[in-house]
Amino acid sequence: MKLDLQDLGSGLDFQATWDQQEALVAQRRTGKIGDTFLLLEHAPVFTIGRTRDQSSLRDQSQLPHPLVEINRGGEGTYHGPGQLVGYAILDLANYHKDLHRHLRNLEEAIIETIHHFGVHAQRRDGLTGVWIEDRKIASLGVGVRSWVTLHGLALNVQKKCLPAFQAITPCGISDVSMTSLESETGTEISMGEVKKILAEEYQLILDREVLGKTVSAGTMKG
Repeated sequence: MKLDLQDLGSGLDFQATWDQQEALVAQRRTGKIGDTFLLLEHAPVFTIGRTRDQSSLRDQSQLPHPLVEINRGGEGTYHGPGQLVGYAILDLANYHKDLHRHLRNLEEAIIETIHHFGVHAQRRDGLTGVWIEDRKIASLGVGVRSWVTLHGLALNVQKKCLPAFQAITPCGISDVSMTSLESETGTEISMGEVKKILAEEYQLILDREVLGKTVSAGTMKG
């Protein structure tokens, strides 16, 4: 199933993009649109998910950028220039109705993308996201409406996105060290190149998901 890839550019207001996602989810649930993947860079913003524990934000009065409470899972994080955000609006009925599998697929797309730049990344047991040794390079948080997904991934591409993380405890993990693709490679990285590779890798993963489901269904019928 071919993704409708939409590159929204940079400097996107978080609330406006959230509203756009909600509209797309409603359209996807009624079949008016197909599966959609939004790629963008946000204007600087801190977000936190559905949790009473907001200690990951430390002192909210000292945050250097606006804070938005959002309907995803997870603790506090930061979005801003130099960080690639990918929002997947998918009907999981076309793949597997498994939100954990959806998260693992997003992680795999990030891992494969990073490998293109000669960097080995991996998951860490019991934690969502992507890591390079003990350094975190990508965070994930998703929501779902009648098996249609929203929100998604945030990959730190350029070094300029890192300083704001020092104002919070990213994802509520003490002593976490955030890193970026530029930091790991020691070279400047084109956001456009990363967008292209990530979209291609995610499409390949979803194609395998569809094929696997089709084969499984055929086996059961046989």
